[in-house]
Amino acid sequence: MKKIDPSFDLFKADNLLDHCLKIGAGGMQLHTGILDTGTATQLRRKAEQAGLYIEAIVSAPFEQKNSDTFEKQVKTASEVGAAAVRTTIIPGRRYETFESLAEFRRFEERGRRALERAAPIAEKHRVAIAVENHKDHRNDERVALFEHISSEFVGACVDTGNSVALLEDPVDTVTALAPWANSVHLKDQSLQPYRDGFLLADIPLGQGSLNLELMVQILRREKPNLNFSLELITRDPLKVPVFTEKYWKTFPKISARVLARHMRFVHDQARHNLQYVYKMSLDERVAREDANVRESVAYAHQHLGL
Repeated sequence: MKKIDPSFDLFKADNLLDHCLKIGAGGMQLHTGILDTGTATQLRRKAEQAGLYIEAIVSAPFEQKNSDTFEKQVKTASEVGAAAVRTTIIPGRRYETFESLAEFRRFEERGRRALERAAPIAEKHRVAIAVENHKDHRNDERVALFEHISSEFVGACVDTGNSVALLEDPVDTVTALAPWANSVHLKDQSLQPYRDGFLLADIPLGQGSLNLELMVQILRREKPNLNFSLELITRDPLKVPVFTEKYWKTFPKISARVLARHMRFVHDQARHNLQYVYKMSLDERVAREDANVRESVAYAHQHLGL
């Protein structure tokens, strides 16, 4: 097993671009931060010469005082040629972070105001904002937000797996968000029931429970030029405790029929290949992560036309 080189920083843009080329990826999504114009231009040229896309990750302007920093980040994203800037607007996983629906609604309002501040900045620099469905909003809530903002430069980073944790069919989520899509987090998930609900685990593309082929078709039909960024975290499965009282504290009324249908989906699509890494050494985890990513890139090329 190849040992980790602690001096190598994969979060450095040049290094990540080189790594993308090495493994056959089509581009990268990363925190570009605030760069001077010369450095940004160099990064853009390197990506263009390599035929790779760049998407930026930015923090939403949750307070008015954050707007200047946000605009500088968006300006940098524009200068590096970013196709979109991905962000989130509500912290944490809804069912873990908040103790009541009222508390969740307060943070939802905070996120809405952040997007209202962000929209004119994105329009000014002509850079699309891509808000990830981050186990926060259900489909109807997120679509209602985009309709409220009503900007061609504010839309979705469509995560193909996250909304499973909110009792939503992943194909339904992709269908609902596709008209708003500015970016994609492509992932596969293995599902497995457990005592308090179900487990949700990142797994290499094509090895999990999701209908990736159909979801890619839906997204490409709606937005032919979308970039698909692999999101695959090598970690123990997440617990989604839908049979506990805490899980339900942040939701308005959801029928028993929805829960029953979703748990039938979990049982029907259950897998036994979930990866557990808590007993692995750091070197073993890195090796597993590298293998997961390479297997996913190969699958995307061979089966998804990406």
